[in-house]
Amino acid sequence: MPHHEIERKYLVDNMPPEVSQAAGTKYRQGYLVIDDERALTVRLRREGDVYRLAIKKGRGEVRTEVELPMSASQFDALWNEAEAISLEKTRYVLPIGALNAEVDVFEGRLEGLVMVEVEFESAAEAQDFSPPDWFGKDVTDDPRYLNQNLARHGRPV
Repeated sequence: MPHHEIERKYLVDNMPPEVSQAAGTKYRQGYLVIDDERALTVRLRREGDVYRLAIKKGRGEVRTEVELPMSASQFDALWNEAEAISLEKTRYVLPIGALNAEVDVFEGRLEGLVMVEVEFESAAEAQDFSPPDWFGKDVTDDPRYLNQNLARHGRPV
């Protein structure tokens, strides 16, 4: 069943010390479809030992998302098609009040890029959010920082 993903995304200039104590999860994700005109992506993701196929539609703070579980063999069978547009990162989840901050530390050609995302229950909650001091520039509406564009074009300059 589709749901709306409501999130804000920020650059991280100064890593919070809590990250060094948090357990990170390795992510490997690649894109089977990126249709800019329709704002549609179809993504494969391996998150530790969990495999998913995700379909996302929309731009900005609120998007529709459908995630489907996959087996490792299904993921492997499709990975060759997605690997050309892919990225790797380690995600650390830190509590910030009642919310979770998902800190992504990118690897490979995106090494040095660190971003944090926060998901919300409503658009109003997202608009009222006051980020902690360690959050950097808000890049929620900057398409260069979408994971599919990072995978396609590399780190923005």
